[in-house]
Amino acid sequence: MTIRVVIVDDQALVRAGFRMVLDSQPDLEVVGEAIDGADALRVLDRVPADVVVMDIRMPTMDGVEATRRLCASRPAGGPRVLVLTTFDTEADAFAALRAGASGFLLKNVPPEELLTAIRVVAGGDSVVAPSITRRLLDRFAGQLGSGPTEDPRLAQLTDREREILLLVAQGLANAEIAARLHVAEATVKTHVGRILAKLQLRDRVQAVVLAYESGLVTPGAEGPRTT
Repeated sequence: MTIRVVIVDDQALVRAGFRMVLDSQPDLEVVGEAIDGADALRVLDRVPADVVVMDIRMPTMDGVEATRRLCASRPAGGPRVLVLTTFDTEADAFAALRAGASGFLLKNVPPEELLTAIRVVAGGDSVVAPSITRRLLDRFAGQLGSGPTEDPRLAQLTDREREILLLVAQGLANAEIAARLHVAEATVKTHVGRILAKLQLRDRVQAVVLAYESGLVTPGAEGPRTT
């Protein structure tokens, strides 16, 4: 199966470099390019894609706003967004994550890491390691709002699903959760899939954000919030 990719970056040289790397792979195909977020939305209205490699800092419409609009207009079955950032733009990456991006990378990653990330995102997972997600959420917790608000969707979860959501939000990977709960890793993966479906979330990154926004866990805490 070929993964269709749209590249969004205001620098022609960057787009050309990404295209050269991606087109060298038999399972990847660049089906479109855009110079900014607004252009990306126009391109994606015409061209079906699986993954959008989205720059953050662009004129006219930045990657955060484009990600927000793309994910809002195509909540299910639409292309997944992989945002790019640099060392000094982590706040922007966090905003894009909240807007619905499936992950982010630094622009100076090796080509093979970019290729792996695109494949992972296309497969429905996130490229943001749980521990990195946790550190970002801790660092930018002030952006989560004035205080926790219980999300009514959480009432749909079983006790076990709620427990697993808490562990995901604490930065544990599936294997670590399985070891802690003394269950098979495949069982954890099944539970995570059900959690995402019930909460209408795209991936575990958004699940972590929801857990923080709803106050299930608090920045810097080692466990769930107690009241």
